[in-house]
Amino acid sequence: MTTPETSIHDEEIGLLLADLIDRHGYDFTGYTMASLKRRVSRFFIIKKFPSFAGLRYALKNSDALFHEFVEEITVNVTEMFRDPAFYRALSEQVFPMLQTKPFIRIWHAGCSTGEEVYSTAILLEEAGLLERSLLYATDINPGVLETLRKGIYPLDHFRQFSESYMQAGGKKDFSAYYTARYGFAKFGERLQQRMVVSTHNLVSDGSFNEFQLIICRNVLIYFDKGLQNRVLTLFDESLEPLGYLALGSKESLRFSQVAASYTPLSAREKIWKKTA
Repeated sequence: MTTPETSIHDEEIGLLLADLIDRHGYDFTGYTMASLKRRVSRFFIIKKFPSFAGLRYALKNSDALFHEFVEEITVNVTEMFRDPAFYRALSEQVFPMLQTKPFIRIWHAGCSTGEEVYSTAILLEEAGLLERSLLYATDINPGVLETLRKGIYPLDHFRQFSESYMQAGGKKDFSAYYTARYGFAKFGERLQQRMVVSTHNLVSDGSFNEFQLIICRNVLIYFDKGLQNRVLTLFDESLEPLGYLALGSKESLRFSQVAASYTPLSAREKIWKKTA
């Protein structure tokens, strides 16, 4: 029996990706083929297109449908204080070095809906660093960035978020950072005022600042080796000497083109310090 995923061939995916570059300027060619086929197939089935050619035509001619497609293709799985040990390492091993800087610039690349950006902002506040920090939050998907800008999230998972916050070394009652109403939590403007939110395509856009810390967690796992190297080179160009780079638990600098310029600060939590 033919499954939805195997019914779309690699050649068809290639044609679709070329369309997206030509028409919309979005380049997904470095994404792993297995992940792409799975997500394109799901979109194809949900939208009930009669043929793959019909999908290609619609995506070339409808900006609204294309934005829906980007929502489906990009991966938006995140949470507050995801992997608490990572945030504890950030606070205990990176923040003391940032303390010596007169001004701190942090880039959250591929930030999705922004829960991890707020997590970092909260810990910076507790370390007395937020006032002289700017957190640049970027993602390819403008839709998820609207959630970050509003700072409003469903309360359903906030009990777990509070537990993760405490495990990450949180010093206050987590509820001090948000107001709850009608099943939603809204973070305070004090955190939002230190954030610069913008679309940025890691595949095609260049460096736009020099940072002391870059955080990009669980994004590179969806890229092939070539694109991983390209993105890591972009991060290297965007990081000042002796700056820090943090990746996800299944990601690594090992065997990358930039590996020789970094030393692991916390190998377990995937944080590296730039040495050159």
